[in-house]
Formats: sequence, structure tokens, C-alpha cells
Amino acid sequence: MWQDFKNFIARGNVLDLAVGIIIGAAFTTVVKSLVDDVLMPVIGMFTNNVDFSDLYVNLSGGEFASVQAAREAGAVVVSYGLFINALINFLIVAGVVFMMVRTFNKLKEKAEDPKDKTVKTPRDIALLQEIRDALVKKNEG
Repeated sequence: MWQDFKNFIARGNVLDLAVGIIIGAAFTTVVKSLVDDVLMPVIGMFTNNVDFSDLYVNLSGGEFASVQAAREAGAVVVSYGLFINALINFLIVAGVVFMMVRTFNKLKEKAEDPKDKTVKTPRDIALLQEIRDALVKKNEG
């Protein structure tokens, strides 16, 4: 059983997956910071300094200064502003992943181009093939 586990780990796929998850987690942190600290303030500037993270609907009634205050008071809230932030995060990550996959696929297609695989038959081989075909025809007829 131990040997099977070592073979499983040594295949490389598990290591590739682990590296991908670690890089993905770091990338998510960077994108979250980009959205929260760079994009949303700029978007807020064009929307009269609206902080999307504070946009919510209070289903319990009453008025609160922020979504955090409403939650601390036990109010039932729908935090649609946080959803907008999460949606922007997703769109950025999806866009970057799409560009990476697209670039990878183009490189893969270029590497597998059938034009590169065709090898022109050397002239002497072509002549020998013609002679062979002529002899076969002569023997048949």
C-alpha cells in the first residue's frame, strides 16, 4: 500500500495539482485586493462614492449605519453589494483563466500543426517507388 501511494505521488499529477492550488489561492488574494482596493474605489468615485460592500437590503426592518451594524443587531440582511464585489472578482479571475487557456491552446495547436509533420519524400526514394510501381504493372499485364 505504501508503494502504491509513493507511485501515485511520484506520477507528477498530484504535485502539479498542489502547485496549481497554491498559485490559485495566491492569485485569488491578488485579484481580491485588485477589486477591493483599486477597482471598487474608482467605480465608487463615478457612483458618488458608493461603497458596494455596504449595499444591502434589511429584511427585518429598522435603520442601521452599515451592513455590519445590522448583522450585529441580528437583522436579516441581503448583502447584494458583497455579491457585486464577488461577481467582479469572478469575472476578473475567469477572464485571466480564459486568456491563459486560450494562449495555451494556441501554443498547443502550433506545436501539433500537421504542416510541420509532413516530410517531403526524397527524390531518390520517389524514383525507386516509381520503378517498383512500373515493375508491378509490367508483371501484372
